[in-house]
Amino acid sequence: MGYSLEDRLVIGVASSALFDLSESDAVFRNRGEEAYRSYQEQRLDEHLQPGVAFSFVRRLLSLNDLAQPDDPLVEVIVLSKNDPDTGLRVMRSIEHHGLDITRAIFQQGRSPY
Repeated sequence: MGYSLEDRLVIGVASSALFDLSESDAVFRNRGEEAYRSYQEQRLDEHLQPGVAFSFVRRLLSLNDLAQPDDPLVEVIVLSKNDPDTGLRVMRSIEHHGLDITRAIFQQGRSPY
């Protein structure tokens, strides 16, 4: 990750668009933040299923196949209002699905922008 984002297509994507977080969201809405955190911790090794933007992001990242390995054309950054527990699960799911995403921000309820 030792390169500048200048002269690249930089895309920000919500974690809830990249992965299906509807089950997690239902826990948060119905049982509250403490239950939500516990839910995420208990499922840390369960990989999240693709969300609505997953295929689009995968195709965008495939443009990097046309570039030098240390000079990608596209950089995808995950922006999320989720907490760090969900963030760890999201990052593990990114790795599991083979997505070349290394930058993310998890704001624990605060706006990520």
